[in-house]
Amino acid sequence: LAGNSQDGIQTIGGFLARLAGRSDQEVMTYMTIPSTISGGPSIFQVRMGTGDILSSGDQADFLVAFYQHSYDAHINSLRPGGVLIYDTEYVTPDPEDRRFRSVGIPITGATVEAVGGSSKDKGKNLFVLGLITRILNLDVARVSGLITERFGGKSEDIVRNAMLAFDAGYGTPADNLRDCLYNLEAAPAPASGRPQVTIDGNLALTYGLIAAGVRHGAGYPITPWSSVMETLRTELSKYGGIFVQTEDELAAIGYALGFAYSGHLAITGSSGPGLSLKMEALGWAVMAEMPLIVINVQRGGPSTGMPTNVEQSDLLQALYGSHGDAPRVVLAPKDVEDCFYITLEAGRIAREYSTPVIILTDQALATRIEAFDEPDLPKLMVDPKPDLSPRGMDFIPYPIDRLTRHAPPGAFIETGKYPTVSGLEHTELGHPTGNSVLHAKMTAKRRDKLKALAETLPVPEVYGDTDGEVLVVGWGSTWGPIREAVKQLRAQGAKVGQVHLRHLHPLAPGLDAILSRFKKVLVVEMNDEGLYGYGQLATILRARYALPSIGSITKTDGLTFRISEIVDGVNSRLGRAGANGARA
Repeated sequence: LAGNSQDGIQTIGGFLARLAGRSDQEVMTYMTIPSTISGGPSIFQVRMGTGDILSSGDQADFLVAFYQHSYDAHINSLRPGGVLIYDTEYVTPDPEDRRFRSVGIPITGATVEAVGGSSKDKGKNLFVLGLITRILNLDVARVSGLITERFGGKSEDIVRNAMLAFDAGYGTPADNLRDCLYNLEAAPAPASGRPQVTIDGNLALTYGLIAAGVRHGAGYPITPWSSVMETLRTELSKYGGIFVQTEDELAAIGYALGFAYSGHLAITGSSGPGLSLKMEALGWAVMAEMPLIVINVQRGGPSTGMPTNVEQSDLLQALYGSHGDAPRVVLAPKDVEDCFYITLEAGRIAREYSTPVIILTDQALATRIEAFDEPDLPKLMVDPKPDLSPRGMDFIPYPIDRLTRHAPPGAFIETGKYPTVSGLEHTELGHPTGNSVLHAKMTAKRRDKLKALAETLPVPEVYGDTDGEVLVVGWGSTWGPIREAVKQLRAQGAKVGQVHLRHLHPLAPGLDAILSRFKKVLVVEMNDEGLYGYGQLATILRARYALPSIGSITKTDGLTFRISEIVDGVNSRLGRAGANGARA
């Protein structure tokens, strides 16, 4: 769906995605929106059907072009034999281009006729939704129900006009569509027997935080983190908590650390530039050993960069951004479902190891809609109450030889020696010290608890070949495209495996043995190859394992990886024919 941001194409895509989820279909979406307030060109891509859907797909079966620039920019995204649907009032396709089936429909005029001139800009999207419902033989009653849900809180006129536009699209004469009607196969019921939920990555993070026992947090708006903050503002109060929108990023992490100090598992978050501003206070959290979850929804950088485009260029910042030796845990979800479950793990680690945990998600996951089995919330919900139990005579807040157990204000301490909590280096009781020997021991303690965590992590799973020519390594939202690329490469006869890293710092045990079983290890990530030819995770892995076999496949165009880009990148390193038949 290609048009302008004002056309409501995200609404169409959202309806289709939610319909797929409620019909037990697999679905994945991808969207681009302009970063300017005035709007501009935008797309929403929906891939839906039965079977595993791991990416939004390389080529489209249908392209709906609202304007000439929509056609010009995206016609080559349509597969040969695919269907081009265009608004005849704004688009003039190339008559010599016979690769596609073209269907011209007066979308704007038909919407005006059905709804009225004053509503044409708000009705075209629903006209197109009706058109797609007709083409794909979708469940009309369910789609109508979704429209009523979406607009039910508004006036009756709005709901009526929405349905008029939808009905007009659905009633488009069959002669125009006779060559492009499809029928989706019925999907089997979920094996788990649980209903599906259909949400985006940011919403999955938000509900995961609530399940993890988070009731307090603070933040400052920035794209694409803001929707997490907005939802927490409305939802936490329902659970007896509070989320504060602060005046800036420094205040946001300050509030969150105050909540953590008072015994609550707290949350703050941002996107790349905002995380930069939080770094000094994050160093305080490491020194004071505060349980804190920090979410970074990555976007194109540096500086303001590309706020509405995807990138994975904040990994080194997450690991090493603070001054001094400030070790912290870094996790990355692989898909929307994992956005929910990774927050539960982040909460557990933050509490157990009294440490900040950074979750690195990205713009693609934030806005992407997927369907997955509804979590078993009664079994997953974590008690949010702070631990105010009495501390016995043996209590030491910062013991050198074991994990820190933070004692929030209000917890009775039998010794009467209450800890001091500050950013200064401290003794085991928390009192400031300038002792060089003690500083070395405390630095080692803060480092070694992450090493202890690493020993508890599961060995990464290898998909495909467990040894051979190439191991493709990824992290974050690259998981799906890599998995589909590996399937294609193995079908071509290559011995290829996949490892996807969820735990980025510390790294899980056993990874060195896995890497050493392959002739080449190629790390796929959406960041720059840097001065020395390696992306950020590849740089970390080369430093950790000293394997010259580790190389990179990187990109910085602000778009997610296409499957063909990964396939061609791997084939190029192997000297095999690429997708276009050329050899590297």
